Amino acid sequence: MVIATRESRLALWQAEHVQALLRARGHQVELLGMTTKGDQILDRSLSKVGGKGLFVKELEVALEEGRAHIAVHSLKDVPMELPEGFALACVMEREDPRDAFVSPRYASLDELPQGAVVGTSSLRRQVLLQALRPDLKIEPLRGNLDTRLRKLDEGQYDAIVLAAAGLKRLELGARIRATFEPTAMLPAAGQGALGIEVRSDRQDLINALAPLAHQPTWLTVTAERAVSRAMGGSCSMPLAAHGTLTGDTLQLDAAWGDTEGQAPLVRASATARVTTLAEADALGLAIAQRLRDGGAQGATPHATA
Repeated sequence: MVIATRESRLALWQAEHVQALLRARGHQVELLGMTTKGDQILDRSLSKVGGKGLFVKELEVALEEGRAHIAVHSLKDVPMELPEGFALACVMEREDPRDAFVSPRYASLDELPQGAVVGTSSLRRQVLLQALRPDLKIEPLRGNLDTRLRKLDEGQYDAIVLAAAGLKRLELGARIRATFEPTAMLPAAGQGALGIEVRSDRQDLINALAPLAHQPTWLTVTAERAVSRAMGGSCSMPLAAHGTLTGDTLQLDAAWGDTEGQAPLVRASATARVTTLAEADALGLAIAQRLRDGGAQGATPHATA
């Protein structure tokens, strides 16, 4: 079994994690490291060059051509609609889904002085930060995790916001000065979860990956991704969706913002009994409709990366 993976340190950690789990179950597993367009284009925001699907396409080509058999992704990088012939075979147990505040000088967002520079290229984080601190200056931040931390340490930013999961997976949790609770900074759909993609006709691989799946996480992220899919969500849309599953009750919260600051933040939430992926999907669709009813604007047809 060959795993296609990006070559960033975090992507390799994720692929090696899956490799170890599969090897423990008796499978022979190797890695195929690849560089994607999303890794190569660093001078423009993802929303302007094709979206987070740029991190996935080359890996899918490797699956299509048979050079690799599975691809391990950060689920928040996976487009809401997979190309025909591909399937999400497994969603693994989620790491911390929250956003992390990282700064060498300031202990929290509240401590930042007026006009401080905060780095993020996520439109979701931008609108949520602006709602919390409209006085801050939000600047673009691209590159892999190590690159982003280096730019911070060089003094290009007063603080940056990153996914807590990536920092923890690379044993960089000490860099986290504060963690945003979802009530203040709602995470992205699928944040903190790993998804494994295969060719949809490879039932043998789907069966082999089944023991790695974590059903509560899968149900939760299915609802989150349904919100994003229904809204036409991509990295070009400032959209957040986060679920919390307690027993078989799923609470789903979502938020949409206007990057131009012309419209207020729109929030929606609902709770439902969810035991199947279809029920999770239905809850996500209902939340998306509530967002639209509240004034949120869906993406134009071409912005579905």
